[in-house]
Amino acid sequence: MPALDLDRAWDLHPQVSVRPEPFGALLYHFGTRKLSFLKDRVLLEVVQSLKDAPSARAACAAAGVPETDLPRFGAALGALVGSAMVVERTTP
Repeated sequence: MPALDLDRAWDLHPQVSVRPEPFGALLYHFGTRKLSFLKDRVLLEVVQSLKDAPSARAACAAAGVPETDLPRFGAALGALVGSAMVVERTTP
């Protein structure tokens, strides 16, 4: 799965629910009935902060993701886009 454009604004799909867990989180999409596992607490922090960040890169920076880890986080977010858990935000 290709990495998403970190310089664009993203958000959770409105039909996605997040349930934090000790290992990370469960994401459930009520529209598609898909379940995704986040196995990284930092990725959970990034996903939860997408709605308030001007870009995915800013959400990663706010969560303390080092520049060297951005490709990995971009790929993880890209996988969430591929499963319709995360969508591009079209309004500010």
